[in-house]
Amino acid sequence: MNLILKRFEYGTNYTIGKLYNGEDYLCFVLEDKVREVAGKPVSEWKVANETAIPKGTYKVIVDHSNHFGKDLPHILNVAGYEGVRIHTGNTDKDTEGCLLVGTGWPGGDMITGSRDAFAKVFPLIQAAKEVTITIG
Repeated sequence: MNLILKRFEYGTNYTIGKLYNGEDYLCFVLEDKVREVAGKPVSEWKVANETAIPKGTYKVIVDHSNHFGKDLPHILNVAGYEGVRIHTGNTDKDTEGCLLVGTGWPGGDMITGSRDAFAKVFPLIQAAKEVTITIG
């Protein structure tokens, strides 16, 4: 499974994108603000718990999150980040660098229908033999 996150709205404290499985639209994604500076190390632009992960392609696995106390998708090998997950939430305050999924985007730093979107996306990730996500 090759997930593709296409970012399109860059707000003051948030980023909105659309998540696809290949060509198939899955849901909206809310992230923290994109602060990435091309050619600069993460340590020079990252603000802890307030920065979207860098563009790139990452492997995704499902494993146990001690923070959430359950199995969740885990985005691996993100330079300068640990424990990046795909999970539910509604505003940029819920992200801490993770990807939040939702069925609707009314504008601004909020998504809606997060549990419904997660219920759609998580089984697809669980069922796939291998999963990557490309963020652009």
